[in-house]
Order: sequence, then structure tokens, then C-alpha cells
Amino acid sequence: MTVEIRVQNVKPLRHTFGHIARRFGDKPASRYQEGTYHLQAETNFHYKPLWDPEHDIWDPRRTAVQMADWYALKDPRQYYYGSYTIARARQQEATDRQLEMVEQRGLLSSLPQDTKDRLVRCLLPLRHFEWGANTSMSQVAAYGWGTAITQAATLAMMDRLGLAQHVSRIGLLLDGNTGTALTRAKAAWMDDAAWQGLRREVENTLVVRDWFESFVAQAVVADRLVHPLLLKSFEADFAESHGPVLASVLDFPLRWQDETDRWVDAVLKTCVAESGHNRVLIAGWVTKWQRAFEHGLLALAETALPRNGRAALQQASQALDERLARLGLQRD
Repeated sequence: MTVEIRVQNVKPLRHTFGHIARRFGDKPASRYQEGTYHLQAETNFHYKPLWDPEHDIWDPRRTAVQMADWYALKDPRQYYYGSYTIARARQQEATDRQLEMVEQRGLLSSLPQDTKDRLVRCLLPLRHFEWGANTSMSQVAAYGWGTAITQAATLAMMDRLGLAQHVSRIGLLLDGNTGTALTRAKAAWMDDAAWQGLRREVENTLVVRDWFESFVAQAVVADRLVHPLLLKSFEADFAESHGPVLASVLDFPLRWQDETDRWVDAVLKTCVAESGHNRVLIAGWVTKWQRAFEHGLLALAETALPRNGRAALQQASQALDERLARLGLQRD
């Protein structure tokens, strides 16, 4: 008895989904392409929202920015749910190890009381700034048009919640997990004169109706002034007296900002290059919010960095101007 084994090659009738093939051709698609392109609902909405009957539930007219193809706003990181969660899980493991080391060795809890008071006043209230950023990204995710932008905004929304929790964990390391530092930080956010300018502008972003303006105000302007000032410059000043202990717990937020800048820059560059209308519109928003946040941050900069706070804020603003110029934008 003989057994003959034959190999059959089965030629697939198609290599990907129809809506992906119509854009990229009938060839194997990446997971990012399958989970991003042409998923935006466009028909059969059944009813208009009672709270805004002039628009559909999902409507490209919710922003004044105009794009021939909203899917041009792709994420250069190629993040979809799977790749995003894998990347963040790895980063969280590394961050947990850093925080555990700081806790076990008492690197923050053993600091002098006046030094801990400085961190509580000048760093921990950032958890409320991050909550405001979470809300702004929620608006982009809810009202944006095209899965390319709304998907990335949803991931950014969750990142901001994670950053708020990260700052909260720093507070718990300072006070031995009692929560008193977080209570004091909230009081500073609500009542300390140094924080009221930033708090005012964060609250102003929460009532912006145009979702792309919310994106500009938060991701383009606010993050690139607040994080360089209160993470990079503040940490460098702190390290002169107390070494790199703060750098070890601020490593993740700084790495996150560098990574997220790639997505923000890609979106902004594509929109600006689309038309003169977009360029003028976005430049106006940038000018408006940059002036507002510069003014709102001045008192905080001088409080957090008594020796060179104004200069550090000017440096962050100049770096933002240079970045915008590379993307085709000039401040008015």
C-alpha cells in the first residue's frame, strides 16, 4: 500500500477587504490599514442630534478645516488598537520598575520637606492639566471626521488619563501613599495664584466647539509649552540640587511627548499643505492659543523656576515657533 501526498496551492480570490482594495489595490494590507481606512460612518444616520439639529451625528462640517480626503491624516506610528496596547504595555512595565525602585529606596519620600513642598506645588497639579487634555482629546475623538484622526485621538485621550495617573503616583511616592500630597495639589490647582492662568486657559479649551481647534489648542500649543517648562526645565533645575531622582520618574512623560509629536506634526503638516484656507485658519488658532498660554504660564514659570522661569518659557515658545515654521506655519 502506498500513500501519495500531494500539495495543492489555493489561489485566493482576493487579498484584502473590498474597501481597502479600492484604495490600495488588491494586495495584502497591513493591520493598520484594515483597522483605519473607510470605517467612518457616512450614511443612514436615521436622525439628527436634538442638541445640534444643524449637523448630522457625524459631520465633516463640525470643523472649519477642509480636507479632500480626511484619511490623509494617517498616523506615522501606525497605531491601531493592537499595536498601541502592546507598545504601551511594554512602556508601562518599564515605568513600573522605575517607580518601584524609587519607592523601595525612598528617593522621593526622603527628600527634605521644603523640597517635597516644591514638588507638590509646582509639579503635582499637572495631573489636572492632563485631565483637561483628556477631555480635549475626547472632543476630537467624538466629533472628528475620519477614523485616521479619531482613532489616534482616542488613543491620545487614554494616554492623557494615564499621564494624570502617573503624576498621581509621583504624589503617592512623596507622601507615603497617604494621598495628602494629591489633596494639596488639587488645592494649588484651584486656589494658588501661580496656577490660575494655566487653569483658565485649560477651562477655555473645554468650551471650544470646533474639534480641530481643540486639537490645535491642546496638542499643538499647550503641550509644547507646558511639558518643556514643567517637565524638562523644572527637572533640570531640580537636578542641580537633588540629582537625577526626578528624571527617573519623568522619563515616561518625556518619551511619550517625543513619540506623540510625530503624530501631531504629521496631522498639522498635511492639513496646512492641503490649502491656503487651512493654513490661514490654523495659523490664526495657533496665534490665539499660543498668546493665551504664554500669558497664562508666566506666573507659574516664575514660581516653579525663580531664577530663570521667564527665560525657560521664552525658550519653549521659541522652540514651538521653530517647529511650526518647519511645518509651514508662521505665527501672526
